Amino acid sequence: MTYINEDFLKLPGAYLFSEIAQKVTAFKTQNPEADVISLGIGDVTQPLIPAVTEALHRAADEMAHAETFRGYGPERGYGFLRKAIVENDFLARGIEISEDEVFVNDGAKSDTGNFQELLGKDVRIAVTDPIYPVYIDSNVMGGRTGELGADGHWSNVVYMPCCAENGFVPALPQEDVDVIYLCYPNNPTGTTLAREELQQWVDYALEHDALIFYDAAYEAYIQDDSIPHSIYEIKGARRVAVEFHSFSKTAGFTGIRCGYTVVPHDVTASTKDGQRIALNPVWNRRQSTKFNGTSYLSQRAAEAIYTPAGKLQTKQAIDYYMQNARMMRETLTDMGLEVYGGTDAPYLWIRTPKGMTSWQFFDEMLHKACVVCTPGAGFGPAGEGYVRLTAFGQHEATKEALERIKRQMTI
Repeated sequence: MTYINEDFLKLPGAYLFSEIAQKVTAFKTQNPEADVISLGIGDVTQPLIPAVTEALHRAADEMAHAETFRGYGPERGYGFLRKAIVENDFLARGIEISEDEVFVNDGAKSDTGNFQELLGKDVRIAVTDPIYPVYIDSNVMGGRTGELGADGHWSNVVYMPCCAENGFVPALPQEDVDVIYLCYPNNPTGTTLAREELQQWVDYALEHDALIFYDAAYEAYIQDDSIPHSIYEIKGARRVAVEFHSFSKTAGFTGIRCGYTVVPHDVTASTKDGQRIALNPVWNRRQSTKFNGTSYLSQRAAEAIYTPAGKLQTKQAIDYYMQNARMMRETLTDMGLEVYGGTDAPYLWIRTPKGMTSWQFFDEMLHKACVVCTPGAGFGPAGEGYVRLTAFGQHEATKEALERIKRQMTI
């Protein structure tokens, strides 16, 4: 008899963005003439920058010749990319990170979902609410979340609500937890934590022997110089934090697939008998067993982001999206909506009007304005009453979507 892992059966319905895609597809099928504009799923629209495409062409040419062909690469990633990452993302900010603490991956989503495999099933996780669904779903698959209640909460998960009433700053847990998921700039709310606020989390982790999983996928969008780009800017973080980065939104790599995870040598977890185990070699063992590495082409493309031309072109692409964010924030605020985020992140978090649920607002926008948003309820119970909009569209499409929303709200 073959038995299924029943923890997978606990997952509710479809993955959020798959469910949205199904609803949009059904609407388009019923309304083939409809011109639907998506401000929902956070996929980029600008083409790859020239520095990246040139690097891809060079790498492809290398692969066409026996003397420069490459097969399996190092499981941690090629040294040329890890060196560029360390020098530009960390040493340039005064952060001491070594190259063998960097693991190149195929995007932050994979590692944020997979890193929990290193943990025992009886650890208790704490999450901000709302939250990127992968963090919880991967722990459901790992069998450590308990049961899903009627209120949308998992019984073995500690939730830290982030809402307008607390300025979207989560309160420290009032009970001991073992693993804390933080994402800043935040997906979905688009908000950030100040340096002193992040220091409180590091201090909590040090005091309670907890581990922080810090998702910094959107750090390149930070405009305020006082906001930390990395948790390792915070004293003590090397001992308690694993950090995840992505080139998907930084440089439009949603189709190329490349990112990296930082696992400092100082980060440890405990065995049942109290032995401290460094996570860096354990993660390396996991990766060398279950992951054959990111493609050579993708890593050469990522390296190009750190060249002088690549830095300039990447900044121009980010500025393009942040212009959308500013336009969206100003326009929606002028409509009388409550708008959060959009200043240091490419996401805006909007309170739904007229007491509508997030899915009701989603349906109204799709069916009456032909605009796609992301229902906040899909990010957790505290996301109810909000929707997320992304700034990753084309300028003209974003402007048109805002005009449609404005017309619909005045009806």
